[in-house]
Amino acid sequence: MGKKIKIFDLTLRDGSHAKSHQYTPEQMATLAGQIDKIGVEAIEFGHGNGLGGSSLQYGFAAASDRDYIEAVSPVIKNSNMSIIILPGVGTRHELNLAKEFGAKYARICTQISEVDIGEQHIKMAKKLGLIPISVLPCASVIPVEETVRYAQMAESYGAEVVYLLDGGGYQLPEQTFERISAMKKAIDVPVGFHGHNNLQLAVANSKAAVEAGAEYIDCCLKGFGAGAGNCPTEIFVAVLGRMGIESGVNLYQTMDIGDQYLRPLMPRAMEIDSDRIMLGYAGCYSSFLLFAQRAGEKYQVDPRDIIKEIGKRECTEGQENICIEVAYDLAKEKLAKQTSI
Repeated sequence: MGKKIKIFDLTLRDGSHAKSHQYTPEQMATLAGQIDKIGVEAIEFGHGNGLGGSSLQYGFAAASDRDYIEAVSPVIKNSNMSIIILPGVGTRHELNLAKEFGAKYARICTQISEVDIGEQHIKMAKKLGLIPISVLPCASVIPVEETVRYAQMAESYGAEVVYLLDGGGYQLPEQTFERISAMKKAIDVPVGFHGHNNLQLAVANSKAAVEAGAEYIDCCLKGFGAGAGNCPTEIFVAVLGRMGIESGVNLYQTMDIGDQYLRPLMPRAMEIDSDRIMLGYAGCYSSFLLFAQRAGEKYQVDPRDIIKEIGKRECTEGQENICIEVAYDLAKEKLAKQTSI
């Protein structure tokens, strides 16, 4: 196809969800130093909910943002450093911290219909000399033409790349192709895609995005990320090779680093069990999984029912604490049915 795909490796950020945000700075530094060798465009790291995310609501990380950045930034020499911020969670202080330690990319993630709340963050990132990227989740719940309109808004604020994020692993490849194609026709800046694997479609969706014109793709070693994980870096690099598309990523090194350095730190392999299938089926954001499982255990209700209801409510990242409310309501309904018999 005559183009090069830029891969962002999110093993140390989306993968943080799968470790309940308990990477140590030393573990992050070791992994980042290895990932830096494989040829990815950028390495993103930190709390799963981005800089500023360590909290009672989202889960406390094993260390502070500054601890992580101080540990990781010196070992990134060939790749570029990327951070992500959710407006309202991360602020100008986090952007300044990223700039202080040499980040190149600042990714601003807002629910797609609330892209305007990221305007100040995008503009400040640009003012600081960072490359602002707008990341837009939950596009699957709105029409394609609205997806395009919000992408145009992000571009107008100064975003230099606009990402479509399928946080629940809900989209089918043809839907991804349609939305990315429409975005490419409507905006002048490059387009990216971030997929999840809850229906085992992360690779297929990422491939469809590339075929539709996307130039940036998010991946994780061994797919290590929220829910059933993300598009596996090593598999997608192999797929790009089969397609005759350059990524600049060394396939053998990618596989070896995943096996030797990441696998011993993974709590489990990224299997697709019933709860994770429900995330994709219901269109529920992958970061809700552990919250739904904990709430289900506490209130003795099926986590799949919690996930299904979250999908109906079209909740997005940052609203994970609603799992408690949903579990409580389901438990009340269950008790009412039992007592009426």
